[in-house]
Parts: sequence; structure tokens; C-alpha cells
Amino acid sequence: MPLRKALHAAIEYLSAANTPSPRLNAESLLMFTLGCDRSYLYAHPERELTAEERERYDKELAERARGVPAQYITGHQEFWGMDFIVTPAVLIPRPETEHVIEAVLSRVGRAPLRLRSGQAWPANALSVVDVGTGSGCIAIALAKELPQAEIHATDISTAALEIACANAARHSLTNRIQFQHADLLAGFEADSFDFVVSNPPYVGESEEEEVQLEVRKFEPRHAVFAGPTGLEAIERLIPQARNALKPGGSLVMEISGTIVEGVERLFTGWDEVRIANDLQNIPRVASARRP
Repeated sequence: MPLRKALHAAIEYLSAANTPSPRLNAESLLMFTLGCDRSYLYAHPERELTAEERERYDKELAERARGVPAQYITGHQEFWGMDFIVTPAVLIPRPETEHVIEAVLSRVGRAPLRLRSGQAWPANALSVVDVGTGSGCIAIALAKELPQAEIHATDISTAALEIACANAARHSLTNRIQFQHADLLAGFEADSFDFVVSNPPYVGESEEEEVQLEVRKFEPRHAVFAGPTGLEAIERLIPQARNALKPGGSLVMEISGTIVEGVERLFTGWDEVRIANDLQNIPRVASARRP
């Protein structure tokens, strides 16, 4: 079957299955199948798919039609300009989480590395821990941006830690990040870090029907839902972070608009409490400094 015809049929198939962005998904999966970029698809419309390629593509389309995220099918997702391995053991990195990196860099007082030219970070090292690291995307992005920093990362899931370690190795950052199996900050001494950073579970079980079907069906539930209110993990994290942070250190974490008032209450007694909105003007990052 010619490439053009296969792509057209895939778009119709995904549209009939009510898959969001059917053309984008059909193109992405075909690029994955052929190991090519988008320009190749449209430069070679008459290129015949082999029987093996067609079989692979059909299987991928069937998985996407039943709701499996494309990232779990291809095994990859971009974050902060880097490619990350993802599996159903980890939450899929999202563009909104990049605001967490930006908030840390803002508190450090530097622009992102990708916006700088030839400037170096201060020689004095920072100590940072990424709590609930998942794929390792936050820890790895910060290791890239803060080459002098000491980076730690924790997760309660050993399967997630395996993926995070694999991603660190892919980006040649294995020696920069210390991964640890832990429940939040369990096992760390007081006054250990300049930054505690996290994308914790923050969705309440009462909001479950409002969450995309593919998220609640295929992504790790413990990484999405915190409990009845959505604040349960954060209620535990904030006091642990206050203990683990050095005086003047900062906690930076991803949140949602539904819990922003609760988070602000939990930050009572902290300094420089800030709420940053994402590009859709939704509260997305909460940060505060330990007195």
C-alpha cells in the first residue's frame, strides 16, 4: 500500500474511533514505524509500505484507537528539548511541567541554558532533590541546566527508577544524579538541600471523571491521583521539605488550579510564596522559601 493511502486510511480509522488529533497521531505513528521525519512522509507519497511495516502500523493504530497514549506506543516523549524513554511505569512528561524547571531557574537567578550564550553558572554548587522523579525528566533537565549542582532523585516505584536511570544514561548524566528508592523524602537528613522539586500526584479522586480517559486508564494511578482531595501527597511533602531544606532553601512543585487555595494554606509560615500560571493562565507551579 502506498504511504499516502496508508496515512489517509489511518486518519479515517482514528477519526472513527474518536481519537484526539487523528492526523497528528496517524503521522506520528507512521513516522515511528518507518523511522523517518514528517517531511519524508510528504516527499515520498508513493513509497510502498512493506507487509511488515503495514502490520506494525496497523497494530500501533489499534493500540492508539483503544486509548493507549502514543508515547507509550513509541516509547518516547520530548521534554525540555530532550528525548525521554517512557513506559506505563511512569507519567508521561508534559509541557506544563517545564514551568517547574523555569521556576527553579528563576529562584536561582538565571535564565534557562537554551536561552543563554556562553554564560556559566556560579561555581558554588547547589543541592537539589527531585521527589517522585518518574521518568527522571525534572532531575535530568536540572542536571543539564545546573552543571555545578548536586542532584538527587527519589521515587517509591522501583520500576520508575529503572526508567529514570535509563534516561540519565541516555543523556550521559548518570554520574550527576543519585537515584534513591524512597517514599517522598524519607531517609534524608535535615538541612540537606537548597531546592526540593516535585511533580507530585495532585488530582483528587472526586475529579476522576474530569481527567482524560487515556490518563486515568493507562498512566500510573499513583502518579496522578493523590486521594480524595488531591492535597494528600502535598500535605505530607511540605513539612518533609521544610525539614530537608537548608534555611533559605526553596520548595518548587507542580499543582493545579483546583488545589491552589489549599496549597497556599499549607504554605503558612513560609516566605516568598509564589503561584505561577501556565500558558493557559491556570495555576501550575507553587514555590516558597523556608525561613
